Amino acid sequence: MILEAVLLQVKQGLEEEYEDAFRQASVIISSMKGYISHELQRCLEVNGKYLLLIKWETLEDHTVGFRQSNEYKEWKKLLHHFYDPFPIVEHFEKVRLS
Repeated sequence: MILEAVLLQVKQGLEEEYEDAFRQASVIISSMKGYISHELQRCLEVNGKYLLLIKWETLEDHTVGFRQSNEYKEWKKLLHHFYDPFPIVEHFEKVRLS
């Protein structure tokens, strides 16, 4: 399992509109091959700051399957104009502790 983690900064005053658009975009992401789950967290200290966490079965499910799909074009159209600056996407895997 891979965890995609993204810190998002939404343009001031567009937070409510962004959250509505994200609800629509959630239908897109949840339909993709390899998708496990996702959540969007709103920062309490900084207005317009969000943390997006998406679990994928494999890295390629996100970087190839989703990012190269027609569904991604719709995702991008719904959400990307809200971000300033444009976010950095990072991927993580669980560390075995025993």
